Amino acid sequence: METGIYTMDIEFQEPKQIKDFQEDLLRKQLRYLQDRSPYYRQMFRANGIDIASIRTIEDLQLLPFTEKKDLQLRNWDFLCVPREDVVDFITTSGTLGEPVTFGCNEHDLQRLAYNERKSFACAGLRKGDVLQLMTTMDKRFMAGLAYWMGIRELGAGIIRVGNGIPELQWDTIERLKPNAVMCVPSFILRLIEYAEQHNIDYRHSSIKKIIGIGEGLRNQDFSLNLLGQRIHEKWPEVELFATYSSTEMSATFSECECGCGGHVHPELIIVEIIGEDGKPVPDGNYGEVVVTTLSVETMPLLRFKTGDVAAKVTAQCACGRYSYRLTPLLGRKNNMLKLKGTTIYPPAINDVLDNVDYVANYVVVARTSSAGTDEVIVRIGLKNANDQRPTTNDLIKDLKDKFRARIRVAPEVEILSPDEIARINFPAKSRKPVKFIDERNA
Repeated sequence: METGIYTMDIEFQEPKQIKDFQEDLLRKQLRYLQDRSPYYRQMFRANGIDIASIRTIEDLQLLPFTEKKDLQLRNWDFLCVPREDVVDFITTSGTLGEPVTFGCNEHDLQRLAYNERKSFACAGLRKGDVLQLMTTMDKRFMAGLAYWMGIRELGAGIIRVGNGIPELQWDTIERLKPNAVMCVPSFILRLIEYAEQHNIDYRHSSIKKIIGIGEGLRNQDFSLNLLGQRIHEKWPEVELFATYSSTEMSATFSECECGCGGHVHPELIIVEIIGEDGKPVPDGNYGEVVVTTLSVETMPLLRFKTGDVAAKVTAQCACGRYSYRLTPLLGRKNNMLKLKGTTIYPPAINDVLDNVDYVANYVVVARTSSAGTDEVIVRIGLKNANDQRPTTNDLIKDLKDKFRARIRVAPEVEILSPDEIARINFPAKSRKPVKFIDERNA
């Protein structure tokens, strides 16, 4: 596959130029899949598809979707290069089921580095900046490696601290003076709490930017959500940036300094937003994010259904980019809940819990009631649990009131010890904290 596409910053070109550019890459990718992919070659043949007839983004509707179950059942049929050319093996996090193995050849690793370089630059990082990386680089995790390579490509510095351990994070900040951190946003509240308990003047530290992964920071209108507000109120001196990415798409949607959605890198991915009928919805409407990867050599995907729900924003951004953006994720399609007649997604529940001072940790469990409807149980661990026991009922009432004020309905609330919740949040093989358990199909 060609690498010369990386020499032009297509994001600032007019929409028609971006579309023409993507469609040229799409046609090349289809030829590559026809030549190299056992899975897609068979799919084209079984459905009587002549790839020469697929010339525009609209023509993608003529092709079937690729789903997570296809990757799980026929994992290695997606491999398009000799096994000996794979230089890095990773797995998905298994959020929607069993993890899937992916491989990268040297070209794909360079593509990842390019993707993250552009994403960090979009968030305003430059040569001379220093990023403290508070995510893992092991456990078969693609993103941690991609972040490291992208920062090197950008020419900025990086400090690989890994996740957790507030004491080590603050020791590193005080010693090495990074001006940016990258982590799961709710961990910032733990850092702030540790700093306040140990008299660390965090508001006058070297940190000026926080780049969040794995959790949202904004509402659908791009205002800060409750988690984002709480961080901003505690630490107004820092800029907050949200990102969206996954192993399957091998691309990142990063906010620019305008904070109005995650920018697509048109040379790396095509995004469709699909409704319940399987057809694209009008721009600005919500639907499932469906992606077609561009210029991936090892395991490219065609019309992959991510399970995530978002909308496209196509108006030119104030930063000057014409490339479309994605809104903050509404949630995962499979995780949608119908609680007492109200449709909600787990991130809305998380947003309430992340903004309650007395909640140390939590897990949200969805079940099917005896009547066949959804029921939701929120299990929380309390800070200073021994002191709070006499007022447990008051705390549950207060928490339910907060849910009703924010999402109009209140789930059931159970109180466990923080240690019990922590064991649920961090199972041995998980790279990400488990905050939602869906038992409806168990």
